Amino acid sequence: MKSSVSRAVVAASVTVALGLTAACGSDKDSGGGSGSDDKKSSGQQAEQKPAEGKPAEKKSTALSAADLEKAVLAKGDLKGYKVEKMSAADMPSQTVPADPAACQPFADMFMFATQPSAKARVGRTMTGPDELDATVISLALLAHEQPDAEKVMGDLRAATKNCTAYEHADSKYRDVAALPTPKAGDEAVSYKVVGLIEGQKTPMSFTVVRSGSTLAAFYSINLLKPKKFGVPAEIVEAQVKKLQDA
Repeated sequence: MKSSVSRAVVAASVTVALGLTAACGSDKDSGGGSGSDDKKSSGQQAEQKPAEGKPAEKKSTALSAADLEKAVLAKGDLKGYKVEKMSAADMPSQTVPADPAACQPFADMFMFATQPSAKARVGRTMTGPDELDATVISLALLAHEQPDAEKVMGDLRAATKNCTAYEHADSKYRDVAALPTPKAGDEAVSYKVVGLIEGQKTPMSFTVVRSGSTLAAFYSINLLKPKKFGVPAEIVEAQVKKLQDA
């Protein structure tokens, strides 16, 4: 947990990027595949809050680990996408203080951790059908009691307004800003963070959607083409739908 490079998703991105360097040597950033730029990333609004006047939700209880395994995206759910499990070691539950403290929700979500802690978590990494696209998506389902899930979302939303840069686990992150979010679940928040990875500034985007008591969190990075980033809308939509149907 020393730095962002220690994350399994970043390691996967490095592997993909290095493996594709030769194939993409003359690539002119034509795009395509699973990665999406700012215009194609999910959503239409800076943040989605529960609508005023909306009927009160029926409070749901925390799902079990077995429930999450049934609800998380799997091979065959999205044509062409490769899905791999994230181990518990890749998702440490302990948290490390961020400076300033207003950015703590972002630092925690980097490891798919939250305060309050989730009752259960499952994680996956996904790569798309375009073999020349170095975008790697990580996603996790986090089971909470609903009041705790609502608190996590509120803290993330507040951080998008109060945090612009921070330091965490010996790494520095800058240019934190809210991004358009999908109209999905009961509420959602999206944001970007720019970190220094492999010697280059690399934008990373996050989207978190609450459906009842469960959070669906998504993380996107493209080390080969740092300016091309964003969580594909089709992944968010497919995961939220499967979660709601489970």
